[in-house]
Amino acid sequence: MDAMTPRALTSPINPLHPADWWRVLCFPVDNVAVCGDLDTSSDERAAGQLAEWTSAGITDIVDARGEWSDQSLVARLAPDVAYHWVGTDDLGRGQSDEWFDAGVDAAMGALTDPARKVVVHCHMGVNRGPSMAFAIMLRLGHDPAEALQRIRGARPIAGIIYAHDALRWWHRRIDADTARRSNDRQAVDEWFATNPSNVEWIISNIRRAS
Repeated sequence: MDAMTPRALTSPINPLHPADWWRVLCFPVDNVAVCGDLDTSSDERAAGQLAEWTSAGITDIVDARGEWSDQSLVARLAPDVAYHWVGTDDLGRGQSDEWFDAGVDAAMGALTDPARKVVVHCHMGVNRGPSMAFAIMLRLGHDPAEALQRIRGARPIAGIIYAHDALRWWHRRIDADTARRSNDRQAVDEWFATNPSNVEWIISNIRRAS
């Protein structure tokens, strides 16, 4: 399978095995990917994963984990890859405008060059990474519901639980009017209502498999 082709579009999805998606590189759009973290159990595994990313065109990593940083590892194993650490927790209490600013600014600084591609990841690629990817896609001009559908279509385990925080951040950043804010919120609410995800079940299954 071509690493740049969303797996969800090329093969059946087995929702019984979320761990199968943990470290799969998923592209909701051509220049932004979402994934779980690097397998740092050995240099060989991490180097192999980094080679997969770079062969798919990845030039920049945006790491959303507050609990860990791979900056020195990436510098040693893949020195040509730019590493951006924008760590935060995943406690379900919401994310700040400052966090979205940091991640989106890092991604957009890379994407001004059409030859560069960004992977956004957290630990499992369920909440923080997909939510940051959603914010990046809003900045790139995607409709909110369309962006959510692209992320979930490419990465079925994506919970994207901070999407509403990202949307509020984006509305404040562009000074959206009341009608725009209301319409976007309604579209996002409707998308989640018709595309539910059992995030706790997904995370527990990945933990059991790790």
